[in-house]
Amino acid sequence: MFGRAGRLYTYRSHGIHVCANVVCGPEGTAAAVLLRAAVVDDGLDLAGVRRGPAVRDRSLARGPGNLCSALAITMDHYGTDLFDPTSPVRLRLGDALAAANGPRVGVSRAADRLWRFWLADRPEVSAYRRSPRARAPGASD
Repeated sequence: MFGRAGRLYTYRSHGIHVCANVVCGPEGTAAAVLLRAAVVDDGLDLAGVRRGPAVRDRSLARGPGNLCSALAITMDHYGTDLFDPTSPVRLRLGDALAAANGPRVGVSRAADRLWRFWLADRPEVSAYRRSPRARAPGASD
């Protein structure tokens, strides 16, 4: 997370699921965005094989671990330059879209910070679930 902006930072969550962050700040400063969900536009059948036949299309990449599983992002992709056209994992910028924001998911500290961003009315976005370990709403910061 301290590298150049546009690098992929992968890690294991709870020692099981691979999760991915995109570095988004100046080199030397920890700044990254956790990828929590994605729309699978291309390779839907392959993503379905990776996730299993019972998973609906809109849920293939819903959740950080599921996203990496559906897109075959592994620990080997740590440090990938997402803007390099030859990279196995790429990020392509498009038109700006209106985003919604709200409290963080699955954390016990700073749970009320509005650091979760998503595209409203997209079925791929997972529902908000406050961590049971978080303090009462309004008291977590």
